[in-house]
Amino acid sequence: MTPIISIRGATQIFGARTIFKDVSFDIEQGEIFAILGGSGCGKSTLLRQIIGLLPPTAGQITVAGHSVTDDVAAVRRTIGVMFQSGALFGSMTLLENVALPLAVFTDLPASAREEVARIKLALVGLADAAPRLPAEISGGMVKRAAIARALALDPPILLLDEPSAGLDPVTSAGLDRLILELRATLGTTFVLVTHELPSIFAIAGRCAMLDATAQGLIALGHPRELQANATSPMVKAFFNREMP
Repeated sequence: MTPIISIRGATQIFGARTIFKDVSFDIEQGEIFAILGGSGCGKSTLLRQIIGLLPPTAGQITVAGHSVTDDVAAVRRTIGVMFQSGALFGSMTLLENVALPLAVFTDLPASAREEVARIKLALVGLADAAPRLPAEISGGMVKRAAIARALALDPPILLLDEPSAGLDPVTSAGLDRLILELRATLGTTFVLVTHELPSIFAIAGRCAMLDATAQGLIALGHPRELQANATSPMVKAFFNREMP
């Protein structure tokens, strides 16, 4: 099966500073894949490359068969993004937030856009919260609403930037269950940038770990296997919450 995301030799250099170099791995359709690593290792940079917001200094990235450098518009049509803060518009209701991508990128009439938005909110357990503003809901609900908005255009891939950041353990576990349910129901491929070990172990089928000192990829595999068999001090420290 052709991977839905293929990364070959991805490199990012800013001036004299190399963020990472020669990063290569594939993500399969329907996978929940986590990108891990310490601060400054390039996780968010790699995420921006995959979205097509930052052209790689070198290497090739294809998303659903489209090159991020040659066909970025097609790449962006295949991806929904949930930003770390949720990035909901505070003056708009949840229903309006979710309907916004439909207003911008489709010719659907307002009634159809509203109906689709209600369906997406129901998928994430927020059907009753449609008329509320972001300031009127909890942090966990904001994350769910942001996922609903990312799903508005039915993308085959969702990129989630620190989805559990700032959430209590119970709310975080509920978000993990939601991600698993959406993958099972919709067949969506999830790519997560996260530091949360409980979430990594609960939902990630595989993960890639970047390291700032190595300036690249230092581990690739199932999180439990990496925890048990790590030979790299940094990988072992990360998965066992130890000092390297």
